[in-house]
Amino acid sequence: MSNFQLLKNVDQMKNISISEVKDAVLIGAGIVSSTLGTLLKEFNPNCKMTILERCSEGGDESSAAWNNAGTGHAGLCELNYTPFIKGQEINLTRAIVTNSRFETSRLFWSYLVKEGKFNTVRDFINPVPHLSFVYGADNVDFLKHRYEKIRDNAGFAKMEYTEDHQKIKEWVPLVGNGRSDSEKVALTRVKGGTDVNYGTLTRKLLSHLGSYSNVSIHYNEQVTDIKRVKDIWEIKYKNLQNGCESIVLTKFVFVGAGGAALLLLQKSGIPEGRGLGGFPVSGQWLRCDNPAIVEQHHAKVYSLSMEGLPTVVAPHLDTRVIDGHKSILFGPFAGFTTKFLKKGSYFDFISSVRLENIEPLLSVAFHNIDFIRYLIRQSTQTMDDRINALLRFYPQAKKSDWKLQIAGQRVQIIKRDPYGRPILQMGTEVITSSDKSLAALLGASPGASVSVSIMMSLIKKCFPEQVNGEWSKKLREIFPAEEEELQKDAKIYNKLHDFADKILQLN
Repeated sequence: MSNFQLLKNVDQMKNISISEVKDAVLIGAGIVSSTLGTLLKEFNPNCKMTILERCSEGGDESSAAWNNAGTGHAGLCELNYTPFIKGQEINLTRAIVTNSRFETSRLFWSYLVKEGKFNTVRDFINPVPHLSFVYGADNVDFLKHRYEKIRDNAGFAKMEYTEDHQKIKEWVPLVGNGRSDSEKVALTRVKGGTDVNYGTLTRKLLSHLGSYSNVSIHYNEQVTDIKRVKDIWEIKYKNLQNGCESIVLTKFVFVGAGGAALLLLQKSGIPEGRGLGGFPVSGQWLRCDNPAIVEQHHAKVYSLSMEGLPTVVAPHLDTRVIDGHKSILFGPFAGFTTKFLKKGSYFDFISSVRLENIEPLLSVAFHNIDFIRYLIRQSTQTMDDRINALLRFYPQAKKSDWKLQIAGQRVQIIKRDPYGRPILQMGTEVITSSDKSLAALLGASPGASVSVSIMMSLIKKCFPEQVNGEWSKKLREIFPAEEEELQKDAKIYNKLHDFADKILQLN
């Protein structure tokens, strides 16, 4: 069937308007979709693209500044990337890989700044030291051993370590002051960490994309169906303000709709999406805007998650720079809701249940009962309970300086492992159709920080001929080194890291 015949057939549908066949349609206008769109346009300026977003602006859900921790996740301070398991050697792989992936993001942003496609940088990225904080003899031993091992890698070579209470007070006064001198505590610090406003970054990417005549970005548009018609995808969507329905036809679809991606993946009907489930987790922060407190803290301080619980509950005390103003966040405090998006529906979870994923959902619920109990306890916490948790980080904290801030919604993936066992998977995963014409991003942290790396992997998988052919020169121009080179070659790493620091004004 030709594209003309397809358009003619679809046009017969009542009250449906038709546009030309696109090269790509991106569902969702968050950091991941805007990154993919920008990369595709760099490789192929002639790419005809449509972006559909249900909110009134881009980056309004998980990417929004107050919905996201804003950590430039580089493995510098996140102790759950190098888990502490008694009797076992520390595995540094995830921290080193994450570090190289964040460097890849920095290289892409640096390229956009150098090429004049971003006029400013301080509105989306700021230098903020990354620290790891532990207390208790066993945890201190773990942190010291981690420090001694990981600093051999170029990405961690400038890491500092201390158990000295006076130095801790100098590095992070809120953490050190008011603490007993006899308490066993330790910190590692990397001054070259960052705070990133992914909402602002998303909007800068979308603004750049919107400057192309062959890119259209539509807001307040809810995708209602995704259907394959021969070799073309038919995307049906509805305007949330006037109810008008439209269809766009495309050769390639990316579903980057945050928590709602699972529901849309199910609508597509691709076999690769069968049996997948989603476990929604809501979040809350304590937020301080008191200048007298905020000015005493310039750091992101991460600690260990509670024993036996996933990385999503690792506590941290973070400096945030949002719209030029500094605040401090502490948390996250988890919770449970049946919504898949912060502005979603309470029926989202129920809508995602299918015959093929009922058994994995029930199995994961049974085997993660401790986590579910934890979510219930967190959901019923009082303000005093949250302040008590804060006091472990900040001994002199006062309740009057803090208020509750609702974070974004996350949907963790429920899938089968290589042995066929249902598991609750933390992190992100890209699901791709067998013909590479549709891809969907599922999961959560550290997706925003490593979105460039994730999208480059997607592009290499879905467009292999172009990547190895006509796009190869531009690829090397944007990314002078592969991630494996950044992980293993200190000379290359240091050269490109210093270059990005200069361009992004992070020195």
